[in-house]
Amino acid sequence: MKAIQICEPSELKVVEVAKPKANPGEVLLKIDHVGFCGSDLNTFSGKNPMVKLPVIPGHEIGATIDTTGADVPDTLKAGMTVTVNPYTSCGHCPSCRNGRVNACEHNETMGVQRNGAMCEYIAVPWQKVIPATNMSTEHCALIEPMSVGFHAVARGGVTDNDVVMVIGCGMIGIGAIVRASLRGATVIAVDLDDEKLALAKSLGATFSINSKTTDAHRSIREITEGNGPDVVIEAVGSPATYVMAVDEVAFTGRVVCIGYAKQEVSFQTKYFVQKELNIYGSRNALPEDFRAVIHYMNQGTCPFDKLISNIVAPDKAKDAMLQWAANPEKVFRILVDFAQV
Repeated sequence: MKAIQICEPSELKVVEVAKPKANPGEVLLKIDHVGFCGSDLNTFSGKNPMVKLPVIPGHEIGATIDTTGADVPDTLKAGMTVTVNPYTSCGHCPSCRNGRVNACEHNETMGVQRNGAMCEYIAVPWQKVIPATNMSTEHCALIEPMSVGFHAVARGGVTDNDVVMVIGCGMIGIGAIVRASLRGATVIAVDLDDEKLALAKSLGATFSINSKTTDAHRSIREITEGNGPDVVIEAVGSPATYVMAVDEVAFTGRVVCIGYAKQEVSFQTKYFVQKELNIYGSRNALPEDFRAVIHYMNQGTCPFDKLISNIVAPDKAKDAMLQWAANPEKVFRILVDFAQV
């Protein structure tokens, strides 16, 4: 069967690999659509320290069930539209013992530490299969990245009493904006791109700030009547945005960190103490976050056409990746279409 493989930085090609089968406890999935995410772009660009090359990328999955192996519940049937929880959990590390399997110490994410789903078929444990009734496989491929933003909002304990600032309006930041607004919070979206900010406002942000063209600090103070936001969600992963999160959050506020900064970050640590901050990491997502995204998407208000930047055939994937690398701020999601292969 055909698969996309990143062999080394800047080298992506279509290769032939063996088709898997559904062993006992597994489900064989026909892959229809898979999204390229930021980690795939970093792998392609040689900036992903966690990846093991060569690798088949892809963990944002829209698929249909082909066959099921022995010992798979009969609730999973051939022809069902599904997505996949792409993370592993060891079951015995502190995270797993505490029920936070999304942050397993020994996690291997599909497409990073192990081969992913950019191929015609994959076999996965049935427990990782998440049915997505009444959804297309194109839309299913958006569930996982949006669930990461949903999880960050849960980590921050966001309520309708909160003012929440989300820094970064890419796909994950958009997920955080949607979830925070669904919880009734007042949301401030911060980004460098006016188109992304316009989308954020259409999805529930009350305020938007272009931090490249506006005095962001002054705007935040005006919006919050001098207090700062109760919750800041950092969804960029740069030293500047990490510092911004700590500087701008209100006293006794919560900072939720999703992005990985590529360099060391210098903080005024006095703010940690003076403000008595709660600072949370947020990694991946839990099954309930996937379910919450599916529920949201089934309401009919998600602007899928604005979130999917391009759909390409496997033999055009490298061209699409090069275009994304050249202009990363203008892309939400690129989907690779295996449905017609």
